[in-house]
Amino acid sequence: MRHSISLLVLFFTICSFAQKEFHVFPIDGKSIQGSPNGDGSLNNPWDLQTALSQSSERVNGGDIIWLHKGIYTGKFKSTLESTIKGKYISVAAYKNDKVVLNGNVDSNKNYVLEVNGSNVIYKNFEITFLGNFSRLKSDKNFRAVAGLNHMKGEDCKFQKLVIHNVPGSGIGSWKATGGSIIEDCMIFNNGYQGTRGHGVGIYVQNESDKTRIIRNNIIFNNYYKGIEVWSATSGTKREFVKNVSLTDNIIFNNGTPSGRPWSNLIIASGDADGINVAKNIKVKDNVLYHNTDFTDFKNFGYGNSLTLGYTPKALVEDITITDNVIIGRNNALNIMHAKSMVFESNIVYTGYVHLATSSLPALEMGHMSFNNNRFHTRKTAGLRVLKHKDYKLSDWKTTFGIDENSEWKQLKDFQINPVLKVVELKTKKNHFNVGLLQKEGKDVTVDFSEFDIEEGSSYKIYDIENRSVVAKSGKISSDIKITFPMGLKAFEKPTHNTMATKTSINLGVFRVEFETPKKKEGFFKRFFGWLF
Repeated sequence: MRHSISLLVLFFTICSFAQKEFHVFPIDGKSIQGSPNGDGSLNNPWDLQTALSQSSERVNGGDIIWLHKGIYTGKFKSTLESTIKGKYISVAAYKNDKVVLNGNVDSNKNYVLEVNGSNVIYKNFEITFLGNFSRLKSDKNFRAVAGLNHMKGEDCKFQKLVIHNVPGSGIGSWKATGGSIIEDCMIFNNGYQGTRGHGVGIYVQNESDKTRIIRNNIIFNNYYKGIEVWSATSGTKREFVKNVSLTDNIIFNNGTPSGRPWSNLIIASGDADGINVAKNIKVKDNVLYHNTDFTDFKNFGYGNSLTLGYTPKALVEDITITDNVIIGRNNALNIMHAKSMVFESNIVYTGYVHLATSSLPALEMGHMSFNNNRFHTRKTAGLRVLKHKDYKLSDWKTTFGIDENSEWKQLKDFQINPVLKVVELKTKKNHFNVGLLQKEGKDVTVDFSEFDIEEGSSYKIYDIENRSVVAKSGKISSDIKITFPMGLKAFEKPTHNTMATKTSINLGVFRVEFETPKKKEGFFKRFFGWLF
């Protein structure tokens, strides 16, 4: 009897601290419709805009708003905000429901989803444009629209979102959003055509001392650049391009839908006063790639993967670039205007490494730390200070006292472990982003034994560039290895675009999902499963 009373006390204690759950359905739902007159219950749910407009008196930290299956057509603004320290409001797809925010409506708003509140998690749904719409700036009714516009609100999380085919940038994350995290997202095929391509994967700023974190995202085939840590504004007298960490991202072939490769990643500022400069930016363990023919040892043509600096009046400071794979054509690595930086343990494949003369003082004064890098360039003198001199690595070392343990090799001698990256999603156990590079496009075997994958677990592999189709499935054997199919041809092109092409057969980017075999539940678990 005493034991039963203890269990009841535990049950009611758990219930008293349970989160509140609210439900949202599309306004044109087939069986259940969301309504502004609902109360958020499953039987009387809200529509999406009503849910996103709730005050912290109604929805607060620890609560969750479930978005049920369907297409939510409109442009939406969230003012949700948690006022409880250490607790988030969550806005997420219900279970495995497919939830799509479709911004293709007649509206002057320049976003599909705008966020204006702190301590909220947005998770596991899709943002896009469906149906017919223009991607040409010259069209009479064209309007640039961002997928996700994070205007203000610190410490938000954007997790496992799929943002694609929006006629503008995928994510704009602005200066008043310190401490926020973007992770496990896929951002692709966004942008539009003007005199050049417009629309980046992520545009990020930060004026807070809290670090912005961008990790384990896959960003590709946007009309302009992949990620811009950037401000074009001059004369603000404020610093808001600082304190950003980028880790474990795979960023490739941005610009190709507009007909020209653009920077996969740029870190810079256009401030002519030199006050709002990019500083304290860390770039670690990323893959930056533009289509490359590894049989062409001249490697001509534009194909920039990393750019640092935009104007000599705003030299970037305290930039750390470590353990990245940087691959492109003539100018894959563009260190244009830098005052201080660390560049270590990177692999670079390019025609030339480019530095502007504005970076020479930092080299000469020892404000640049280069070491343990591997450079593959077209010529032996492949380290080029523009309008100054081309250096062999040996001359580079003796002149500037850097890169002591680095090496240079010709393009034809390029070799790399084909498994570039295997990273488990922080938002979904046993789901992984996988990046592979095999020069001839041959299949690659990946060892998952370091992860918690059981023999006999079933798996599904999706090619990121054709994400709705299972490329391969099966059950993992006792060696816990899977062979991934390279050189796949099927391609989910950007909508209303004729120029985009599939990535070269030498790069494969995949999502793999494992499902552990179900085990029989014991007696206690069957009867007291609500405790777990």
